[in-house]
Amino acid sequence: MSERLKEFEQWGEEVIFGRAKGLRASLMRVFLRGASWLFRGLVSLRLNLFKRGWKKQAHLGTMVISIGNITMGGTGKTPVVELFARTLRDRGRKVSILSRGYKSKDLEQAQEWQTKEGCGLINAVDMPKVVSSGQGLELDVRYAGDEPYMLAKNLDKVAVVVDKDRVKAGRFAISELGSDILLLDDGMQFLKIAHSIDIVLVDSNSPFGTGAMIPRGTLREPPRNLCRADYIFITKCRQAHNEKLIKKIRRYNKVAEIIECTHGPVHLENVFTGEIKPLTFLKDKYIAAISGIAVPESFEGKLTDLGANVLFHRTFSDHHSFTQDDIDRFMNRCMRRDTDFIVTTEKDAVRFPKPKELDVEVYFLRIEVDILSGSEVWDKLIARTCDQPSPVDPLLAFEKHRNFT
Repeated sequence: MSERLKEFEQWGEEVIFGRAKGLRASLMRVFLRGASWLFRGLVSLRLNLFKRGWKKQAHLGTMVISIGNITMGGTGKTPVVELFARTLRDRGRKVSILSRGYKSKDLEQAQEWQTKEGCGLINAVDMPKVVSSGQGLELDVRYAGDEPYMLAKNLDKVAVVVDKDRVKAGRFAISELGSDILLLDDGMQFLKIAHSIDIVLVDSNSPFGTGAMIPRGTLREPPRNLCRADYIFITKCRQAHNEKLIKKIRRYNKVAEIIECTHGPVHLENVFTGEIKPLTFLKDKYIAAISGIAVPESFEGKLTDLGANVLFHRTFSDHHSFTQDDIDRFMNRCMRRDTDFIVTTEKDAVRFPKPKELDVEVYFLRIEVDILSGSEVWDKLIARTCDQPSPVDPLLAFEKHRNFT
């Protein structure tokens, strides 16, 4: 992707979120508003095609847990996927995470995989990208994608499989990796696989994004489509009992179990040495922040809340692939401002090239999910999942999801 295209992509995000000002931005928003109505119609048409059975779902014969949202990014999905995978693994299930690997590169040379039965190698066309089979990383972040790479790095004995065709990835995980539970990462809109359980995340700070559909806004589906959720996680809460938001959610889904959770910082970790520092290390420090995430304001707010003085925050578009020049320019700016250290996000850290001159230490902020209310619902969900015989009857999944909005 050329530098000009990257700049346009970042400007497009500024337009969508209302941060870009001026006549050009205003005219673009008018144009995008019209395109949003077209997108809304296409979403409705697609759901109806699945509802009427004119588009078919694959029933993989094992439990499929979809974890997704109705908005573009920013809901804290990856830490929730990690929490699920770790909990299910610790309860003795054989878990595979299925991801599309957003913005990952195609492999220059296909991975080789000996079939489980020892009958030879799998054809490269039929082979998804195996980021991890549960025994360590097998792909570079460029080919895995940042979120799958981060999940594979943090989760021992959990497989991470990447393919745009997640039906193919799921079948591979079952037949070759012996998986008995599939976690469909960002799966709400991926209806080609029948979901056993639908978990939908709603960001407490921006529950319905900008309020408009893609491309004018950040909604992938209208809020009424929350009716498909079995469980709703309200994420990034500052405290429990968000009654006003729950009341809004209940307009669209009266029966889903609701869990409120926070995405809390745990510690700082040096990107290049792995050294861990307590959160108190941020107190009264003059730091620089750098990120390529959907909602950079949330990240900066966490740093400020922890007592850091954020001198400046360099932001890029979500999933930005940092170049050596990006990092070296940023490092030079930090040196000129006499910055104590640099802080980035964990997702950005896996894409962070080492500066030519490492004059300022670079840390990432480790975030984990903590349940504020609904712990009993969480326990029942995990018990329900782990006690489910595997493989499950695919007809059960079909019965559950034959009706769409």
